[in-house]
Amino acid sequence: MTTHGSLQEAVSARRSSSSAGKSKGAEEKIVAEDITLTAAQLLVRCLENEGVEYIFGLPGEENIRLVDAMRDSTIRFIVVRHEQGASFMADIYGRVTGKAGVCISTLGPGAINLLLGTADAFTDSTPLVAISAQVGLNRIHKETHQVVDLLSMFKPVTKWAEMIVDSASVPEMVREAFEKAQTSRPGAVYLCVPEDIEAISGLAGLRPLARSDKADSMPGPAQIARAAQVLQEATKPIILAGHGAVRDYAGDALVRFSERLRIPVATTFMGKGIFPDDHPNSLGTIGFMQHDYVNFGFDEADVIICVGYDLQEFDPVRINPNADKKILHLHRYPAEIDAHYPVTASVEGNLSAALDGLAAIITPKEGLDAEDRKIRNLLREELEYGAHADAYPVKPQRLVSDIRAAMGDSDIALVDTGALKMWMARLYPTYRPNTCVISNGLATMAFAVPGAIGAKLAYPDRKVLAVTGDGSFLMNSQELETAIRERIPFVVLVWVDDAYGLIKWKMDLELGHHSFVDFGNPDLVKYAESFGARGYRVEAAADLLPTLKKALAEDVVSVVVCPVDYSENIRLTGKLGQLTQPI
Repeated sequence: MTTHGSLQEAVSARRSSSSAGKSKGAEEKIVAEDITLTAAQLLVRCLENEGVEYIFGLPGEENIRLVDAMRDSTIRFIVVRHEQGASFMADIYGRVTGKAGVCISTLGPGAINLLLGTADAFTDSTPLVAISAQVGLNRIHKETHQVVDLLSMFKPVTKWAEMIVDSASVPEMVREAFEKAQTSRPGAVYLCVPEDIEAISGLAGLRPLARSDKADSMPGPAQIARAAQVLQEATKPIILAGHGAVRDYAGDALVRFSERLRIPVATTFMGKGIFPDDHPNSLGTIGFMQHDYVNFGFDEADVIICVGYDLQEFDPVRINPNADKKILHLHRYPAEIDAHYPVTASVEGNLSAALDGLAAIITPKEGLDAEDRKIRNLLREELEYGAHADAYPVKPQRLVSDIRAAMGDSDIALVDTGALKMWMARLYPTYRPNTCVISNGLATMAFAVPGAIGAKLAYPDRKVLAVTGDGSFLMNSQELETAIRERIPFVVLVWVDDAYGLIKWKMDLELGHHSFVDFGNPDLVKYAESFGARGYRVEAAADLLPTLKKALAEDVVSVVVCPVDYSENIRLTGKLGQLTQPI
């Protein structure tokens, strides 16, 4: 029998192999039949086999063996300061890579804290595997310390939630968890590990299951022919590209399709970047709470080509209020049923193949007309106005303009929920997918700071900026310590208005006044510095861009604090409210 010491030696040898060898660790495993393992060690082996590089979480009394097993693993365990932060780190890691992010916790309160990021991943169709401890099977049936029904709690916000009740099933259940998280419509899954199962030792003859390669699902010729007929008869088609197009890596095909058929493209908030905003056929982003410029393109359309559009991204009543437009549904899976999403023709399967197949058999359209160009020009004028707006506190348009100037095309901005989300989603020019990351399924606050850790680990060579309001920032700012301890550099830009700005905006817009939305803040620069981060305060509009460039150039964690003038909110909605006719 191999001793624990010799197991450590074997693992140490494996870890000291080349970095290329580490990336192939999932295929080149030690033969499990020669080693006896604990259930916790077997679980970690299975996670390694799935290609897991990082796990985000907290140790607890009931998962100490699982945490300890990672000491001898190729996996880097990121110890966080709150389980909610762990779930957001895994959420965003999964979002930008397409590989399941993994977060772990103890039972009870720890597991409950994982719920928010898990639900965010589920509603945003992001692959995530959440793992928590549970009390032992010997007492789960009765009233006992820290017991809640975690399976029932996680099932509504996951694709699949199960408990390991037999150590021999660990390889099968881990394989199934990752298969479900990463395939079809991706999403979150949950695995519950009872304390007494985790503690089982002396397991022999068990090893991870091989990952399977699946043939791609190609659209059928009959589907393409039917969609082509509808599109050929269209007089003013428009494309709406959503998050599904990002997940399917359909950007190049979408550009080819738009260029060949001369059809304008708008994206959802979560689809930003799948069609570059500097392309002549780009109309910008739809999803603002008012009737925005881009909406007029849909008002005039007779056929809407929805490419990877998920209904939770944006209510279809906003683009088809009279349910009278023809809908072409191009996606990996069938359309959701909605009165304002009456699908005329559906093409299901690989989106690039669907787009290329349609483009090959359709006569090109006339191209963008004067109204489409007005839409582009109006958005451009807003951003140009921001570039020269010297008022202080800083106008939102100036913040968006300077963020764009400071960031490279491939750098990643994570945009938290709040008033700033509306400004960034509308105006921030985005040229590549997953470089402006927005939560729009659950639209949760406070994901940006912990999410920046997941994004930076996924892409260490890119600059990462967490764009957040002061309300969101203090909800998960403790993860600054995690980033500093783990040496994961990124920049936080805090838009400060001492209020829950989006709710204030909504109240003023719909009620004519606001209440219970204001709060106070600590000195956020000193607060950041107390963690060991660098802190900067923007004292004039002209200071914003150089401060951002300086912070982004430094290989440390930095917080830039900038007061924002949200009086622009009501000015914007007032202006848009007057646009009742096509522009």
